[in-house]
Amino acid sequence: MNYRPDEINETVLPTPGRRQGLGERLVSLSGLRKTYRTEHVETTALDEVDLAINRGEFLAIMGPSGCGKSTLLNVIGMIDSPTGGRYVFNGTDISDAPERQLVDLRKKSLGFIFQSFNLIDELSVAENVELPLLYSGVPAAERRVRVRDVLELVDLNARARHKPSQLSGGQQQRVAIARAVVNDPKLILADEPTGNLDSKNGADVMDMLRILHEQGATIVMVTHSLSDAERAQRIVNMLDGRIVGEKRRPTGEQA
Repeated sequence: MNYRPDEINETVLPTPGRRQGLGERLVSLSGLRKTYRTEHVETTALDEVDLAINRGEFLAIMGPSGCGKSTLLNVIGMIDSPTGGRYVFNGTDISDAPERQLVDLRKKSLGFIFQSFNLIDELSVAENVELPLLYSGVPAAERRVRVRDVLELVDLNARARHKPSQLSGGQQQRVAIARAVVNDPKLILADEPTGNLDSKNGADVMDMLRILHEQGATIVMVTHSLSDAERAQRIVNMLDGRIVGEKRRPTGEQA
């Protein structure tokens, strides 16, 4: 796949607001805790996590299985709620926000990319990409334009009427990326985005994320792959529910 910066400016990032405020704080986690309890067992998934994410940053989270990185991504993505601590998103403290407010924020501010793609088999490619716009109440004419533009970006306009089962794994992940960015989210969350892909398709997906970041997107990615993590601007390492290390790449040094 070949991507041009001008293509992304014209499609995924149509509004100048995406570049405004780069470097300002978007996510702030302070003393964040997450505990799962059953009748006999208490498991600490996140233990006093402090983390700040700025607008326009590409952050990779690494660590062994069970270290808490997916739980952290789910809390950042407002899919799971913290047991304790403080979570400020885009200047608003949502630590104890009601589910209705979290649902509204997820629809309008977040884009998700999952390892298993999470496409709806009964819907076409275009319909899968259109879903976030439907949930946000975007008018039909604007939906058609946005879907067409992002499918052009990921080189899948010719497959717009196909079902996910008719696509390769790499193509399905490109559909998932188009769905994640079609609503121009403030934050893109990627959970092992290359985990189910071969090296060629995985490299294509990482190239797309890199270019989106270069155009101003804020991305948080969980990965087991060091080579994928090194595409990011900053790498955070986790162990036993805590952040135990961090590596930052100076601007311009991303692989």
